[in-house]
Amino acid sequence: MKGNTHPTNIRLRPFREEDAPVLARLLNNKKIWNNIRDFVPHPYSEQDARDFILICRKEDSQYTFVVEYEGQLAGVVGLVPQKDVYRISAEIGYWLGEPFWGKGIMTEAVKRMVDYGFNHLNLIRIFTGVFDYNKGSQRVLEKAGFQLECTFRKALIKNGVVCDEYRYSRINVL
Repeated sequence: MKGNTHPTNIRLRPFREEDAPVLARLLNNKKIWNNIRDFVPHPYSEQDARDFILICRKEDSQYTFVVEYEGQLAGVVGLVPQKDVYRISAEIGYWLGEPFWGKGIMTEAVKRMVDYGFNHLNLIRIFTGVFDYNKGSQRVLEKAGFQLECTFRKALIKNGVVCDEYRYSRINVL
């Protein structure tokens, strides 16, 4: 039943130390790594997961959450607050483990993260950039109410291939 996930099966929660093995297993996937930034190591080890969880648990305000589906860690969603004159904005980032693809989970998680950013962090703008070939992520954003703002031509390189970046945003209508 593609796209028919009931929102009550999804929740965003802080990381726990015991999340490391599942986080490492899910994120150690080339199909996911092909669609995220290079600062995430590949292969992705349990030590990488423990280090990431430690960073997330030290966040001043909570910005990074586990996406939990039916009680299981399914992925991650987070906001990167911007600085200086951009301080009313944050970049959203996310990934979902392959066993959970096609269920509408990330669309719901992104909607909840946007709500959190607007209502708890007082953000005005949430944005992100997507590789031009990542049609799944583009659909997630569009279903979550994001609009395509522009295309940064030949702005990114991934796996040695130069590609366009599609820049999406949602604005908090005051």
